[in-house]
Amino acid sequence: MTISLMTVKLYAPWVHSLKEKRMIVKSICQKLRNKFNVSVIESESQDVQQTIIISIAFLSDSRAAADRISDRISRFIENNVDAEITDLLIEQF
Repeated sequence: MTISLMTVKLYAPWVHSLKEKRMIVKSICQKLRNKFNVSVIESESQDVQQTIIISIAFLSDSRAAADRISDRISRFIENNVDAEITDLLIEQF
């Protein structure tokens, strides 16, 4: 059993209010939950308008499966979110 924790930092330069940021974060989190059945939260920088940091946690039966899921999640974020990924950290336990 492998526990994976992904931390994704996104930069959204067009965001000019926290309300606008919350709408984007809510949308990203819901899409990830629906598509991959993972746990997602906005983990840091809640008060910074143009920086979005989300943490994604999931279980898998092996490290190879965890790597595949992590790759699929990162590609999904790149293709479905207008914000730029500036940092991606993947931890496995």
